[in-house]
Amino acid sequence: MGDFAKEINSKFPNEGIKAMLNIVYTSNWIISQQNEAFKPFGISPQQYNILRILRGAGEPLKVQTIKERMIERAPNATRLMDKLCAKELIRRFNCDSDRRVVYVEINQKGLDLVQEIVAKEDSNLWNTLTESEAKKLNELLDKMR
Repeated sequence: MGDFAKEINSKFPNEGIKAMLNIVYTSNWIISQQNEAFKPFGISPQQYNILRILRGAGEPLKVQTIKERMIERAPNATRLMDKLCAKELIRRFNCDSDRRVVYVEINQKGLDLVQEIVAKEDSNLWNTLTESEAKKLNELLDKMR
């Protein structure tokens, strides 16, 4: 089991400050792990997030709705979707009644990719926490926010 203070060779004035910095440190570590995990699939964590949102919706969504649901609110969400379209993982189309509204849907190739990633993901990061530990962590993080 890792010890954050030892890993960065530092001391903290209290446990609250240590916890806050540990969350930031761990967040960066998770992002690094995700970047490596998604590299073989040719997508970024943000692109994966868009694919998961669309898969979960089960219907076309407005671009604005996708932006609102993203974990990491990316100002470049439109560019991310352009790349997913170029990879033929999603499809964009205009609303018939309002040309300003653009809808996005995931296609079968995108669904297949998400399924492939999920199959690999299940065995990776979170196997160190039990279900009850993960629940407690979620409760603490929610309380903090």
